[in-house]
Amino acid sequence: MAPIPSTLDETTKNRVESLDRRRKDLSEFQIQRLRTCTGPLPVQQQYAAELREDLDGFARQVESLDVAVDDQRTERDRRELRRIVEEFRAALVSLKKDTRAALLASKRAIDSKQVSNRDELLRSSAVREKQDLNEKVTEDALMKANTDVTEALQRTLTLMQGELEKSVLSTQLLDSSTAALRSTLSTHDVLDGLLTTSKHLITALEKSDWLDRMLVLAGLVFFVLTVAFILKQRLVDRSLRIAFWWTRFLPDFSSDAGLLYTEEGKRAVSSAVSSVVATTSAVAGSVAAVTASATPSAFNETTSPPSSASQTPLLDTLSTSLLSTDLSEPTPDLALSQTPPASSSMTDSGVHDEL
Repeated sequence: MAPIPSTLDETTKNRVESLDRRRKDLSEFQIQRLRTCTGPLPVQQQYAAELREDLDGFARQVESLDVAVDDQRTERDRRELRRIVEEFRAALVSLKKDTRAALLASKRAIDSKQVSNRDELLRSSAVREKQDLNEKVTEDALMKANTDVTEALQRTLTLMQGELEKSVLSTQLLDSSTAALRSTLSTHDVLDGLLTTSKHLITALEKSDWLDRMLVLAGLVFFVLTVAFILKQRLVDRSLRIAFWWTRFLPDFSSDAGLLYTEEGKRAVSSAVSSVVATTSAVAGSVAAVTASATPSAFNETTSPPSSASQTPLLDTLSTSLLSTDLSEPTPDLALSQTPPASSSMTDSGVHDEL
């Protein structure tokens, strides 16, 4: 065979060298082995099958190399590779012929050997022992094959058991994850309930704070009114008495209606101020009592305007105070008509006592 052109690429060179080695193996080893095979028949058939498979592989490689002819870069490479492909095809045809010839030669050799074996079998028992030995060898080979298959099945069973154990472990892991998720969910529910309870407590505390502020404000109003009443008694009334000290030196003006009206007006104003202070004090006390009675229910009820039932004690207290004030304080005209004329001496003594 011509040497491989040096201008071909490395891949093509390797493929050509591989085909050359396979051709030599087929022609120098496998065909000669088949030609010299004298039995038994299964061995001869095995050799023939291997030879046919190698010839088919050789033919496929030649076709693949033929396809690669058009992929060459230069025309010279294509011509060289095409020539090599033609040589391999001719070698393939020659190998097929040699294979058929070797197969026929092997078959004739086996047939002649079988004839001679039959002749020897009829002549001596040694041949029978040898045949028994061959059968025993065949049975041993069959037992070995059965043993190999059994071992392969056992290995497969072991692998399946390992996969089953992995599946069980995965299932257990999923169960533990599910339990952890359920525990987390229950904890979340507990925290949600705690937050709701805290919200209700905060709302109740806000309501209580509002009521406390109202109580403090009512107490402050009551305190201011009380201080105002004390200041009025200590300062205003005493100042008026001091300012009118000179009236004791005046003659009796009991017959003068204007002066009497002025004095009665002063008394009416003083009485009205006292009544207002007393009424305001009573109202503040009523507000404090109503607020204190509404405090226990503030933690369970939502914020709403005061009902008519809660306003009834306050209205009753106000109406009672106003009615008592109106009934206890006569008008200036009635006071003038009901007050008997006093002497000048009594007036002077009264002013002196007040001073």
